[in-house]
Amino acid sequence: MDERRFKKRSIFLFAYLLFAILPVYWMVNMSFKTNTEILSTFSMFPQHFTWEHYKTIFTDESWYSGYINSLIYVAINTVISLLVALPAAYAFSRYSFLGDKHVFFWLLTNRMTPPAVFLLPFFQLYTTLGMMDTHIAVALAHLLFNVPLAVWILEGFMSGIPREIDETAYIDGYSFPRFFLTVFVPLIKAGVGVAAFFCFMFSWVELLMARTLTSVNAKPIVATMTRTVSASGMDWGVLAAAGVLTIVPGAIVIWFVRHYIAKGFAMGRV
Repeated sequence: MDERRFKKRSIFLFAYLLFAILPVYWMVNMSFKTNTEILSTFSMFPQHFTWEHYKTIFTDESWYSGYINSLIYVAINTVISLLVALPAAYAFSRYSFLGDKHVFFWLLTNRMTPPAVFLLPFFQLYTTLGMMDTHIAVALAHLLFNVPLAVWILEGFMSGIPREIDETAYIDGYSFPRFFLTVFVPLIKAGVGVAAFFCFMFSWVELLMARTLTSVNAKPIVATMTRTVSASGMDWGVLAAAGVLTIVPGAIVIWFVRHYIAKGFAMGRV
């Protein structure tokens, strides 16, 4: 009976992995094919292997600048999100104040709101302030969604830390900044890693705001990928190569925080 159950689980796991990996493999497969082969034949492996699509991305400024722009505003947003969320999460986990639960719920409702709802206010505000087409504009806009998520994740990790640690540190003469940075934050480094991962991924894949609030100087790769249509048609090979390279930063981040994400799942906060 146990052996039969194990076989069923193995078959289900294999089917799931195949279903999840097949689209990624097909995109990688397309990135090494010519456009003619992509449109004319159906093959599991490239018949005419080519690096031209990757060469185009690494040599064409309109392509590689998109990756640079995305990394810049994603990094800015992740850092600011954590700097804002850490003290806010500490306040929610350690103190009770009037309306604390309502404020916490309001933060989460901002995360659940579609980005399109805030698009017009941000557009008018940035146009008035002269911040359109800048990295900081997109980074600040994404704070509206990443800060609530980071606060929610970090509050869960902080609530698992006994309050006695805070009291002991104060008795030993620690100031709050010193205690928070040298004692408390290292205890929740798993939560910081999980929060940083989700902030990074949201900013990296978000399209609507990033595309609307930028045009040339700060245009991200997700916006560049939607503009691959030319007079000769869709450049499928370059688009597939760009998609493969877009996965790489997220995969690298996942590799470094994989243990923290697993701990977050175990604590029920992810």
